[in-house]
Amino acid sequence: MDIRRTILLMIFAFSLLMLWNNWQVHQTGSSLFGETPTSQDSDQQSSSPSASPQDGSVPSGIPAPSTASGVQAPAVAPVAPVVAPAANTIEVQTDVFRLKFDPIGAQLVRAELLKFPSKSRPQDAFVLLEQQDQGRVYIVQTGVVGPAGTNFPTHLVPFELVSTETNMTGDTLPITFVSESDGVRVTKTFNFRRGEYVVDVTHEIENLTDQAISPSLYLQITRDGDSPEDTSSFYFTFTGPAVYSEQEKFQKVSFSDIERKRGSYIKSADNGWLAMIQHYFVTAWVPPQGVQRTYDMAQVGNNLFAVRSIEGVGMIAPGQSVSVPSTLWVGPQDQGALEQVAPGLDLVVDYGWLTILAKPLFILMTWLHSFIGNWGWTIVVLTVLIKLVFFPLSATSYRSMAKMKQVAPRLQALKEKYGDDRQKLNAAMMDMYRTEKINPLGGCLPIVVQIPVFIALYWVLLASVEMRGAPWILWVSDLSARDPLFILPIIMMATMFLQIKLNPKPPDPIQARVMMIMPLVFGGFMFLFPAGLVLYWVVNNILSIAQQWYITKKMTDAANQPHR
Repeated sequence: MDIRRTILLMIFAFSLLMLWNNWQVHQTGSSLFGETPTSQDSDQQSSSPSASPQDGSVPSGIPAPSTASGVQAPAVAPVAPVVAPAANTIEVQTDVFRLKFDPIGAQLVRAELLKFPSKSRPQDAFVLLEQQDQGRVYIVQTGVVGPAGTNFPTHLVPFELVSTETNMTGDTLPITFVSESDGVRVTKTFNFRRGEYVVDVTHEIENLTDQAISPSLYLQITRDGDSPEDTSSFYFTFTGPAVYSEQEKFQKVSFSDIERKRGSYIKSADNGWLAMIQHYFVTAWVPPQGVQRTYDMAQVGNNLFAVRSIEGVGMIAPGQSVSVPSTLWVGPQDQGALEQVAPGLDLVVDYGWLTILAKPLFILMTWLHSFIGNWGWTIVVLTVLIKLVFFPLSATSYRSMAKMKQVAPRLQALKEKYGDDRQKLNAAMMDMYRTEKINPLGGCLPIVVQIPVFIALYWVLLASVEMRGAPWILWVSDLSARDPLFILPIIMMATMFLQIKLNPKPPDPIQARVMMIMPLVFGGFMFLFPAGLVLYWVVNNILSIAQQWYITKKMTDAANQPHR
């Protein structure tokens, strides 16, 4: 067995691991790490004209909770062909939002995030929530339902705006809607805070009848199954619903699994939250904690999906009312702020099985940024620190490769001597390794140990909303977008060529040519990757080259010194 060939192949295999994984997700829908992408089926459907909801329907109703939850089964809301918000939508503006509410159901049907520019139209604000005729659907809904035969105010019933102010002038802005149906009055209040993406939502339910009622409140997020417009085809980020509970922790479900009715998630709990996730942004409902509720994810239309919770509010006597508080988040995946809203909500920034490494790296990165003030230079400094931590391991690896390079001529001579007799060749090689005290795996194992850390850093840089719109220097104005002049990818390829020159040359000519092609393949991917990720790889390569050159030169000088 050619040990040198094995070492080289393992090094390049790990270098290309993440790119190959993402390419497989894009091409086949399968991941090396067991992640299921959003929905290849949905994406394929959405590419055709038939993917848009033909009847424009919104969610057909609210699921009945299981009997184990102790909540009375509510009536099912009828299907409503609402194809677009009403013409008289209510516009609301704060310092971070420009919003639109539909008076039908007091639904939140549009949310522009004023602090985040659109990728395709930088002069405009990024639109997170939106509802279009035969197009994009991503809205927030709530309502109250009761036993079969009742018709309480749901997201299909007209609401009246009773607030007088719709533009924020102080520290808070309450927006209140009222609707009365079948003897039940629902007062829905959205309380916005200055500078925050968290919204305090209160539902006051009044019983105007002469009999006690036992209604249930549902909180719902509805979204189409299409990927966001700025989704890359060369790296996978999850888009879809998720729930969190103390029992099962963070659970996300792809649209395709919902469509096939095979999604696995907790159905009943008295804690947690529900969310709809996409790259950099999230919309989440946090129901009252300590109150039993059911969670449900369902396909509610053609390429249309909903995640929702429903909880009983208890018995309401005639003439009495109950107020139910909940929390809504519509905005960026700001891990610090999300952590303050609800336990586990910061997990929407999903690093998968590498979370145990990625979270400390993110904390270190944000701490460095508090001093440096520039995310590009923060990436540079963070990469340097990681290389320093792993310096001893890297040194071991480079010393082993330097020894392998020194004995390369002797290995070639052995290959010529024994020809195709692989058994004698391998025996002679192992004998030489023992004589020269060379561990043929010494150059590989230290690198293997470092791989999880560098993959974790890869995901931190890919998932962090802080990178979005963050400039570095000169031509790099957005670390989350590709390098507009392709300078970083070109440097990346050049450093990879130099690294190959510093490594032992494979004895097999075909293998040597393949290794020289690798930088072109790897660098070609980098032309399409965010500049922040390419910057990380460039700095890592430069530091690796410097370290490898220094160690190789030191060993060569020592070998050339005359023995006394």
